[in-house]
Amino acid sequence: MKQVTRRTILAAAPAVLTLAAIPARAQKKYGPGVTDTEIKVGNTGPYSGPASSYSPVPKSIVAWCKMVNDQGGVNGRKINLLSYDDAYTPPKTVEQIRKLVEQDEVLCTVGTLGTPTNSAIWQYMNQKKVPQLFVATGATKWDDPKGHPWTIGWQPNYQSEGRIYAAYLLQEKPNGKIGVLYQNDDFGKDYLKGLKDGLGEKKSMIAVEASYETTDPTVDSQIVDMKAKGIDVFVNTAIPKFAAQSIRKAAEIEWKPLHILSSIGASVGATLKPAGFENCKGLISDFYLKDPSDPQWKDDAGFKEWSAFFDKYLPDGDKLDAGNVAGASLAAMAVQVLKQCGDELTRENVMKQAANLHDVTVPMLLPGIKANTSPTDFAPLKQVQMARFTGERWELFGPLITGAVT
Repeated sequence: MKQVTRRTILAAAPAVLTLAAIPARAQKKYGPGVTDTEIKVGNTGPYSGPASSYSPVPKSIVAWCKMVNDQGGVNGRKINLLSYDDAYTPPKTVEQIRKLVEQDEVLCTVGTLGTPTNSAIWQYMNQKKVPQLFVATGATKWDDPKGHPWTIGWQPNYQSEGRIYAAYLLQEKPNGKIGVLYQNDDFGKDYLKGLKDGLGEKKSMIAVEASYETTDPTVDSQIVDMKAKGIDVFVNTAIPKFAAQSIRKAAEIEWKPLHILSSIGASVGATLKPAGFENCKGLISDFYLKDPSDPQWKDDAGFKEWSAFFDKYLPDGDKLDAGNVAGASLAAMAVQVLKQCGDELTRENVMKQAANLHDVTVPMLLPGIKANTSPTDFAPLKQVQMARFTGERWELFGPLITGAVT
């Protein structure tokens, strides 16, 4: 009797195992870097170099993923995020990205930072068909689903911001003489184009177009030149290092134009604090994320969630640095995409889900701003709100604005 039972069990076992395995195989589909317990993703950022003031962005992306892992991961899988320093130097970015793709075999990259750096890997990532998910740069060209279907942007793009600044100036100072400080690459030129497009027939208001290189020691000479030429409207689209320098220099030479500071340089911690709060009063900028220095958010549920995350996972960070908000927010949206992938964690499905966001929000987006994408729309966030620096904090004003780019 025992012998018969044993033979019956042994004979039945393979069939049972086979039946159990079939749905498991059908449900799960993995690309590179994915197992039942892990999702390997990559990132590059300026931990050193001329844009190191942006290092809180990749640091907070790493920290957010650690928090998600501590909470159980994404559908039971832990995120293994490999984050490398590229020093905001395109050749170094290429080197690090090739390592992530060819040696580490990541499923995708998340939040690679910088316009020149992402431009250097744009073609490579699309040729290799590796998702370049939510690049941390607002260059307009990332919204190119037809030509570059493996790259998707995240933040409101620079051209749309430029158009918004133009609309503000046409209303507030229609006869102003404008000087623009911009980085000499696609990032800076996008702002300049948006401003000109927004001004339309009045683009001749722009009297000075002053560029800088990231390797320049200062932008002092550009600021002195603008004052000498009678500029009374200053559109400052520089990264934090040079934005802070220009604010300090303007104060030093007692030049007081209407000063618009782009969202790229509007961080209280990275720009305004080093520039001196007393020199920043009256600055105008735009926001799509909650400013952690603004007391109006102290009872806001999203701010409380982000603040608890920051206190636990970034204890040595600067809570006033907007980079810690941007990185965490971008990471939260990337996690949403991975969740939507379910058990089909392939590179193709990552891009399919990234192009299928419907009214998605994360804790630190301004109220009313939601991410929406489609197979023909790779620009998730499209709205901003204007703000003025009081000398102590940014104070939002006006409605949410969309700067359409056609």
